[in-house]
Amino acid sequence: MKKLHKELEAFQLEKGWEISQQNSERSIESLLLNHMLLTTEIAEIAEELRKLMNLSFEMREGGIDKEHAFLLAKREVAEDIGKEIADSIAYLCKFATFFGRDIEEDVRNKLHEINNRKKPNLQKRMKEEVK
Repeated sequence: MKKLHKELEAFQLEKGWEISQQNSERSIESLLLNHMLLTTEIAEIAEELRKLMNLSFEMREGGIDKEHAFLLAKREVAEDIGKEIADSIAYLCKFATFFGRDIEEDVRNKLHEINNRKKPNLQKRMKEEVK
């Protein structure tokens, strides 16, 4: 992850796409712009997920088995969703660069925090209820 983060940082600097650190006003403008762009990319992931569901539904309506329809639809959106995920990661790395964060360390620390939580695990409960 560190290598990828450094590659993205260099690419963004080369293109002039980094978050401005010129002064507080420019930084705030740049942070807000990049937040808007990140949320746009996240919404584009949601659009691909909607496309997956719609394609799967249409194929089922056309007589294709539910599981097979889902796999076909998944293959159909895989490349485009990958592009949107990559765009999102690039923006997240840009924020990490601005705030001087080590993404690998932050992710590991977050996983450790989650692992030690005492709160109910919604995803685990949902899986158990589906069984």
